[in-house]
Amino acid sequence: MSYTSDKIDEMDRLAKSNSAANRAFLEKLLKTKPRNLDSVVHSIHDEEFEEINCMECARCCKSLGPMIFESDIERMSSALKMKSGAFRDIYIRMDEDGDNVFKESPCPFLGHDNLCSIYSSRPKACREYPHTDRKRFYQVTIKTYYNSMVCPAVFSIVNKLKKKINK
Repeated sequence: MSYTSDKIDEMDRLAKSNSAANRAFLEKLLKTKPRNLDSVVHSIHDEEFEEINCMECARCCKSLGPMIFESDIERMSSALKMKSGAFRDIYIRMDEDGDNVFKESPCPFLGHDNLCSIYSSRPKACREYPHTDRKRFYQVTIKTYYNSMVCPAVFSIVNKLKKKINK
């Protein structure tokens, strides 16, 4: 599946128009915790990510600010052959919640080709994004709602999940 700008614009429109329904559905999953939820959502996740090329989109890297842990700083600074203090001074700030995040958006390591220049050393939050393959998926349903407004794949996963769960 190709993420052309037209397809992404269409996803944005649909995400906004389905926002309330998607949030209500995901909140219901959080409350009811269906027994087979993980297997259903993981199956949909696997199907979706066999079809897409994230590098055609990279919206997550362009618009989201991942939480950066100390271990991430150590790994990234090491990959760049920098001292962690210097790395922190150049790339990291503390947000209003007291979390470390990148100073700028889009991600300073995102290239013009939508490739990550530190991919093998990227932060944990980036490694795990979009979290739709997590165990106990119900724990990230609200995060999934917000991610569905950014990531076309997550939006598609939520819509397919609604169809399977609401049968």
